Amino acid sequence: MSGPDTRLQKEVLVHNIRIGRNNPLVLIAGPCVIENEKIVLSIAEKICHIAGTYRIPFIFKSSYEKDNRSTASLYRGPGLKKGLNILRKVKEEFHIPVLSDVHRESDVREAAETLDIIQIPAFLCQQTSLLLKAGMTKKPVNIKKGQFLAPENMKSPVGKIESTGNTDILLTERGTCFGYNRLVSDICSIPIMQAIGYPVVYDSTHIIRVYGVPSSDKKGGLPGYISHLTRAGVAAGCDAIFIETHPEPGQALCDAASMLKLELLPQLLEEVLPISKIVRGMQI
Repeated sequence: MSGPDTRLQKEVLVHNIRIGRNNPLVLIAGPCVIENEKIVLSIAEKICHIAGTYRIPFIFKSSYEKDNRSTASLYRGPGLKKGLNILRKVKEEFHIPVLSDVHRESDVREAAETLDIIQIPAFLCQQTSLLLKAGMTKKPVNIKKGQFLAPENMKSPVGKIESTGNTDILLTERGTCFGYNRLVSDICSIPIMQAIGYPVVYDSTHIIRVYGVPSSDKKGGLPGYISHLTRAGVAAGCDAIFIETHPEPGQALCDAASMLKLELLPQLLEEVLPISKIVRGMQI
């Protein structure tokens, strides 16, 4: 059985970056959450340099708020206004698109003034009011597949965005529940969701998270498998890779156990870019 016909797939344009069809693989990367302006600008600068070296289109990602922390006392981010100001500085200084999660309807309008891609968190991917509000901005919307959904069921949230007249949609595979506190990656999710008609992003850094264990605990993630999963996702034909990264993951304020150490990002790109070029029919 052949995979989805990429000629029927929507191409999503984010500034000058074309995502989908047979366009080059795209990198979406950055720290899980905005910790402060200094570290965000430093990470953005380093990833820009790495992406330029490997000639991979780059979109910066960091959350101004993480609203699904396991306890109320954990760091949730700087909030909407301060976080968006920092992301705006990233855009202005490095001339790159930015992406962040939006958790509630009331944030959408203000977030859309800064963000180039609005991301719907996995746990909220069926939240009709949030999806409609995001769709009405006419900005590209990245919907993360819920851990509880089969990939073919992503037609439902896609349909909600489409109902607003917005067809700039990305779908992200980030693992499926496997018993309690564990996720597995069904590689078939990539072509299944591409068959819905939109580009698919592969998020290996969330798949290796171990739920039920604080993200600050070394047992809260299995980062040694990030490269294995990313290679598999790229080989399956994903259109972009989503890599949360930090210079010192163990000191990060969120998802410390599951982010890729920033100094390892060049090695990861060296592994996956030749695979992507073969899969996408490009010269190595």
